Order: sequence, then C-alpha cells, then structure tokens
Amino acid sequence: MPTVTIEPSGEVIYLEPDETVLSGLYKAGYAYTIGCRRGGCAICKVDCRAGEFHYNRPIADTVINETERADGTCLSCRAVPDGDITIEMRGENVRLVNPFLRQINEKARLRAEAKQAADAERLTSTTTKE
Repeated sequence: MPTVTIEPSGEVIYLEPDETVLSGLYKAGYAYTIGCRRGGCAICKVDCRAGEFHYNRPIADTVINETERADGTCLSCRAVPDGDITIEMRGENVRLVNPFLRQINEKARLRAEAKQAADAERLTSTTTKE
C-alpha cells in the first residue's frame, strides 16, 4: 500500500495500489485546487520531492514539458506512485474538508502497519526455521 506524505505538514495518506495521488487525497478527506481531473489543465501540479511515480495515461508535453518531468513535477490527477512518495504543494496547502474520511485513512494506516508486522514476523519465523 503506497503512501503519499504531504510537505510541509507531514500528513501521510494511504493509497490503494494503482490509485492516483489526487484520488487518494480526496478519498482521505483532503482537498486542494484542481481543474479538469483528466490531465488536461495542469492546475493540480505538485512537486514530487521523494519517490517515483508513473502516469496511468499519456500526458501531453503542453501540460508537463520535459524540464518539468525531469525536475519532479507531478500531475496529481494522473500520477500513480510506484511506492511511497513525498509531495509538496504549490502555493497552497491541502485542506481537511471531511474529518470522517480522515478516520478511514487512519484505519488504512493501521491495516498497513498490521500487515507489515505480520510480514516481518513471517520472515523472522522462516529465517529461524532455517
């Protein structure tokens, strides 16, 4: 389960596999300025400070040019993290608009931590048996 850490607040959002950054943030109860939600307007650009992502659909060079691609500019409505990433908003912060959805994100965090612990225990028991 990939995570998105939002700088400078440090808020961590848990995404489903193949979920976009924008979808995950909205699903967790957060909002910020967006436009078309289909990769054509470039309003939802954020800066990826750590981690890697790919786009679930082709993005036109008029939306994100080669320089922006190289410097970590991320079109959040189409970017799918390949693992954990850290993003920084441009000129604004995300706003918690639905505290109930934030609780669901917290439950996702607990599930992810429980899975990590179970995986670590399984690995330890396998190593011990050898």
